Amino acid sequence: MRPTPASRARSDGPARVDTEAAANDGYRQPREGGLETMIILCADDYALTEGVSRAIGELAAAQRLSATSVLVTSAHWAASAPRLCVHRGHLSVGLHLDLTFGAPLGPMPRLAPAGTFPGLRGLLARSLLGLLDIDEIRAEIGRQLDRFEAAMRAPPDHIDGHQHVHVLAGVRQALLETVQRRYPSRPPLIRDPSDRLGVITARGVAVPKAVAAGALALGFARAVRDLRLPINDSFAGFSNFDVNEPYANELQSALSQPGRRHIVMCHPGHPDAELAGIDPVIERRRMEYDALMRDPGLPARIWRPSRNADGPPLAWADLQD
Repeated sequence: MRPTPASRARSDGPARVDTEAAANDGYRQPREGGLETMIILCADDYALTEGVSRAIGELAAAQRLSATSVLVTSAHWAASAPRLCVHRGHLSVGLHLDLTFGAPLGPMPRLAPAGTFPGLRGLLARSLLGLLDIDEIRAEIGRQLDRFEAAMRAPPDHIDGHQHVHVLAGVRQALLETVQRRYPSRPPLIRDPSDRLGVITARGVAVPKAVAAGALALGFARAVRDLRLPINDSFAGFSNFDVNEPYANELQSALSQPGRRHIVMCHPGHPDAELAGIDPVIERRRMEYDALMRDPGLPARIWRPSRNADGPPLAWADLQD
């Protein structure tokens, strides 16, 4: 199957794919709206707490997720990683690059002089003012990739960022240089958290958040494609985390109007005292878990990989023409 040209511009809708070739590759390729498309449902924040990791593992075992992104900076990562390895055969496992939560894995005297990350506002301010030390960021990215690979015994299938930090100026350059150098033959999928404005407004969920993320990501997709790295074509899953709004409604909105390779992020979890102490999204994580577990049509609608649990990282260029 021919690789997708990295320079191909984003289309206005999903394109057709050679279904026979896709089937022969051993990857499950669902249909959406009469056209072939890949819907990647990704649970973020694996290893944030024990309850979050357990919820994601249960959803993966029930074939209700396509992917998960992990926080290797979390104290729970070492204990949680072995349980995730068993799901790797039917789950894309990626790095959730962290520069805002907790502590870095090594010294960062410019970004984290006191040994803890500055939070999203602090990181964003440094990025907008051009104050990020790219070499320092690059070194931390390398440490997080090293820790991921040591636990998973494989490179990440995809890379994104906690609070979408990977698209920020000063971070994106360090990340893309690292990926290009480190994974020349089978690079991970890089998440683009933006989508077309008309699609964002049509979905009608957390529109300001989605638009803001898209603004921060301006030029990101082009930079990824210029390096011939795999990337998604559309993105959804932004939420106001309103406990009075049924998550099932938001999920259906996020799954709608997909591009050819569509990522939907979600944040399921089992609430506990630790989560309440570190994250404002608590009860809503339980609501997301319940809705994902109960949706009768979800397993047939989303894409999942099919490989040996100890197999190589996903070859994204071979999944779609």
